[in-house]
Amino acid sequence: MASRPTLLPAQRINEGNEGMDRKNLSKLALGFFVFGAVMVLMPTTVFAQEAAEKGTFLTSNGAAWLGGAIGAGLAIMGGAAGIGRIGGSAVESMARQPAAAGQISTAMIITAAMIEGATLFAVVVGMLAVLKTT
Repeated sequence: MASRPTLLPAQRINEGNEGMDRKNLSKLALGFFVFGAVMVLMPTTVFAQEAAEKGTFLTSNGAAWLGGAIGAGLAIMGGAAGIGRIGGSAVESMARQPAAAGQISTAMIITAAMIEGATLFAVVVGMLAVLKTT
């Protein structure tokens, strides 16, 4: 009788369908995204006759609001990802070379401030697009 090998807690034997792998998880996420998009766009389809009486679906002010809001959101996500990557790399560098921790943290703070300034500028431009009056 063959015995099963002893596994560490982090190891796992894939017997059957015990959990979701990445392929199934991505399919599920795509399904939720499509369902959400359909639910968001459904009121437009339902009230299409009312929208046709008023004119067009997206006016110039509506496009500016939508573009500004999306632009501001993307700027914040990009800035957060950049600062997070800088922080993670700096901590890893300090762990590898503790003697250079002062220089690494100084460079990290300067770079993070530059990214934060660019992000703030992008958010202000996005908000100005949202708040512009024409």
